[in-house]
Amino acid sequence: MLAAVKGYIRGNTVVIEDEDMKAYEGAEVVVTLLDYPYTKRKKKNIDWNSFVVPSERGEHVDEYMKEMREYDRL
Repeated sequence: MLAAVKGYIRGNTVVIEDEDMKAYEGAEVVVTLLDYPYTKRKKKNIDWNSFVVPSERGEHVDEYMKEMREYDRL
């Protein structure tokens, strides 16, 4: 049988405030947390340059884009 009940965590104990659950005293249960506190984990820094192959083409992008935008209208 599966049952969904609302409970609270106090210390290392799950407390269920429902009178009907007393009949299941000592039963084996599976607890699923529906909401959990977000922890502030420090993200690893990603070296984006390790994914790039340096080339001459990338060195002059700014000039190329400027030239394209200046002469885009008649």
